[in-house]
Amino acid sequence: MATFQLNSFLATQQARVEALLSERVERLGPAGTPPKLVEAMRYSLLAGGKRLRPVLCLSFADLVARESTVSAVAGDAACALEYVHTYSLVHDDLPAMDNDDYRRGRLTNHKVYGESLAILSGDALLTEAFTLVASGPEPMRAALCRELAVASGAAGMVGGQVLDTAEDRPSALDYLIRLHRMKTGALIRAACRMGVLASGGDADALARADTYGDAVGLAFQIADDVLDVTATAAELGKPAGADAAAGRFTFPAVVGLEASRELAAQKVAEAIAAVRPLEGEDGPLAALARYTVERKS
Repeated sequence: MATFQLNSFLATQQARVEALLSERVERLGPAGTPPKLVEAMRYSLLAGGKRLRPVLCLSFADLVARESTVSAVAGDAACALEYVHTYSLVHDDLPAMDNDDYRRGRLTNHKVYGESLAILSGDALLTEAFTLVASGPEPMRAALCRELAVASGAAGMVGGQVLDTAEDRPSALDYLIRLHRMKTGALIRAACRMGVLASGGDADALARADTYGDAVGLAFQIADDVLDVTATAAELGKPAGADAAAGRFTFPAVVGLEASRELAAQKVAEAIAAVRPLEGEDGPLAALARYTVERKS
């Protein structure tokens, strides 16, 4: 039976991420940047949330680090991941996409700042993510930039979003898995890989991070789909049933609720098996994998 204390670990790691973001957010808006743009960027970036991607990045960095403390490179990578994730949420909420009024329990960016500034603040967060990762002499920063670019670009998150909104998308499990490996899973997988790269991990650790990230990314999305039909709006911090209302195919819609839960559990088991040689039987990564499907929001 698992004994790892995830709640305290997660609280500590989330506080760590908030501190890293607070430090780096001061660099947003160099001389000449419109103050309203910086305000809109900070509004969404500092709105809280699970911070799963930076937590995964830092957890892998901690695990494979050769030094007693993780370098600033890992901190930059973790924050850059959250910049990209936040940009994607700002754009997802727009009227042309999901048309949502609330995110993380408060008004979405475009409801506060208008559509034009919301689009531009998302654009700015995306580009600032690469400024952050590239700002330093460490040689691994080039590889980190590539990981982030591939995961967030046409063959990753953006491409997955296109598949998700295509008018001719089929109601088929293989299509659903493909699109979510890109839309949600690519950035989660990159977070795991970037943690290893930032701390100079070896090829075996990188391969295990890849397998873990792929499995956790899919499990996370399946759990999201399940929550969309089982949780309340208060629990989610946004409207429930949004995917069905938008006419999107979800795992419960395609294979049923119980089969969706079984598939998520299978992916969690795959993730835990991948990192067992790195952290033993009951470590933070195993607990985080279980958390992706046990969470309530």
